[in-house]
Amino acid sequence: MKQDASRNAAYTVDCEDYVHVVEFNPFENGDSGNLIAYGGNNYVVIGTCTFQEEEADVEGIQYKTLRTFHHGVRVDGIAWSPETRLDSLPPVIKFCTSAADMKIRLFTSDLQDKNEYKVLEGHTDFINGLVFDPKEGQEIASVSDDHTCRIWNLEGVQTAHFVLHSPGMSVCWHPEETFKLMVAEKNGTIRFYDLLAQQAILSLESEQVPLMSAHWCLKNTFKVGAVAGNDWLIWDITRSSYPQNKRPVHMDRACLFRWSTISENLFATTGYPGKMSSQFQIHHLGHPQPILMGSVAVGSGLSWHRTLPLCVIGGDHKLLFWVTEV
Repeated sequence: MKQDASRNAAYTVDCEDYVHVVEFNPFENGDSGNLIAYGGNNYVVIGTCTFQEEEADVEGIQYKTLRTFHHGVRVDGIAWSPETRLDSLPPVIKFCTSAADMKIRLFTSDLQDKNEYKVLEGHTDFINGLVFDPKEGQEIASVSDDHTCRIWNLEGVQTAHFVLHSPGMSVCWHPEETFKLMVAEKNGTIRFYDLLAQQAILSLESEQVPLMSAHWCLKNTFKVGAVAGNDWLIWDITRSSYPQNKRPVHMDRACLFRWSTISENLFATTGYPGKMSSQFQIHHLGHPQPILMGSVAVGSGLSWHRTLPLCVIGGDHKLLFWVTEV
C-alpha cells in the first residue's frame, strides 16, 4: 500500500506576526536546545526548541522565546554566526539580517543588558542571500538584485566585491575551505569564487530561468542543488557543468531549495507563496516522487534542523515543522 505523501505539519508554534523568514542555527551552540531565529514585519525573535525525536521527556515540541529584537523594517533574510554560544558566560547570540531597506544589520546580544546592532550599507537593491563564513564568523557574504556579491568584515567594511551578470539569488560558503564561495544568479549561472585570488574558478549552468534559489550540499560539497522555473536541478561538479538530475516539481514556479544537513540525498523545495497557500515538498534522490508534501498558508522561509530530518517553514502567525524519514 502506497503511503500518502501529503500531510500536515508535525508541530506548530504560534507567532505574533506573519513570518517572512526562519533559520535554525546550523552550528553547534553548546546547549541541548536548538536555536531558531525568525523574522516578521519589524522584529526578529530568537528562541530554542527541543523535539521529542531528540529528548524522550519532551512531548512533541518544547519552544521558548529567548529574546525579541526590534527591527523597524521587514526582515528578508537571517544568517547565524558560528560565534553564537549558549554555554559561554555570558552567552553570545550573534546573527545578521537583510531587510527591505537594502541594509544588513549585525546583531550581538548576551541575552541580558548588551543588545547591539551595526548597519552595513552598500547594496543599492534588495538583498536575496547572506551568510557568515562558517569557520571564524569574521566575514559576511551577501548577494543582491543590484548584480553584486559583497564580502564584509564585522566592522561593516567591504573587503571584496564581485560584479554579477544578473541578480544574485543565493550565496553559500564552503564549510572547510573558507576561501571558496558559491554564488547563484537569476540567469541560471552558478559560479564558485576563490576569495584569495578574488576571481571565479568554476561555473555551472542551469539552462533554465529564472533560477530562484541554490544550495551547496554540506554533506557532499561536489553536489549543488537549485530550483529554476518549475524544476529542481542537481549537479555533480566533478562530472559536468550541466545538471545530472532534474524534475518538474512546482506548477506555480519553484521558490526555495535547501539540502538537509544530515543526508546528501535529502532536500526540500517550496513553491511560490500564492494567494492562499504555498506548496512544500521533501525529496529523496532514491525516490522518483516527493517523500513528503505539505501546504502552508502563504509560507515563506525554509530551514533544516542541524541533526534531525526535520524542516521548518514560516507561515501566517505560525512556525510549521515537518518530520520525515531519512
